[in-house]
Amino acid sequence: MIIRTTQDGFNHPFPSEITSKAAYQNRRQWLQRGALTAAALGGVASLATQDAWSQATGPTPRPGKLLPLPGKASSVPGATTVEKLTSYDDASTYNNYYEFSTDKADPAVYAKSLKPRPWTVAVEGLVNKPGTFDLDALLKLSPMEERIYRLRCVEGWSMVVPWVGYSMTELIKQVQPQGSAKFVEFVTLADNKQMPGLNSNVLEWPYVEGLRLDEAMHPLTLLAFGMYGEVLPNQNGAPVRLVVPWKYGFKSGKSIVKIRFTDKEPRTAWNRAAPQEYGFYSNVNPQVSHPRWSQATERRIGEEGGLFAKRRQTQMFNGYEPQVGQLYAGMDLRKFF
Repeated sequence: MIIRTTQDGFNHPFPSEITSKAAYQNRRQWLQRGALTAAALGGVASLATQDAWSQATGPTPRPGKLLPLPGKASSVPGATTVEKLTSYDDASTYNNYYEFSTDKADPAVYAKSLKPRPWTVAVEGLVNKPGTFDLDALLKLSPMEERIYRLRCVEGWSMVVPWVGYSMTELIKQVQPQGSAKFVEFVTLADNKQMPGLNSNVLEWPYVEGLRLDEAMHPLTLLAFGMYGEVLPNQNGAPVRLVVPWKYGFKSGKSIVKIRFTDKEPRTAWNRAAPQEYGFYSNVNPQVSHPRWSQATERRIGEEGGLFAKRRQTQMFNGYEPQVGQLYAGMDLRKFF
């Protein structure tokens, strides 16, 4: 299903950028959910009141599908939005994970082949203490926190997801970057035996992303091991991924196997594939359009109306400007996309 327009972000050349048939067919369920919510609130509450109400009902309920991974409430400024959570079913079945497929619904099916244990992450480059961390060592490195973040995709859709993990800076402190380190490169798993999508030529593999060191050390940059109170589903980047909430979602690499500290800006996967469309920074900016669609608005997955839900205004830095705006002081944000 594709809507022919050059302004709303749905006219894409890749199958992954087209709303899946399954998601389209689920629009009736989204309508029913929206109607039930409106009825429960008397149909007169504002969106802000609904969001506050939804978060005040208690801890994030566990889906009961995977092993539990609880996290304490985070004290990091900006780490907990009061917006209504995207349902677990939507967040775990509407995924971009090209290593498995370029269709949104397929990763939830094909990612069952991924083996999240045993797992190691190598840390190398310009650090005083390089090494390889197994998954258990990473899980014990710092107390788990729940962070309820907005997620904004460059394709023009968004979610609200309760992640579980800790600030990336906790790992960075362990490995002690050298003074010459300016950037951090994240390399994700590329295993043909587990990932059928690697046979495609959509991107160069393995998938690589990167951040400036100060971006990686910002408290909101999350090394995530779970979501909705459980370990990560395979299709969402198990067993460990990055979450950078003020950047477009493709900046948050899934299933990380290597972290490299360098003095040079990493050549990232999407920047290599289409440098005129996907810059290194890729901060959410409603004033800077993608060359093929506007970024001024977005649709929230799971909202009433489904595919045809009313589009909401996108916020600068995805709403995290008070926390991260100072990282880019003096930069021309139109130029440094």
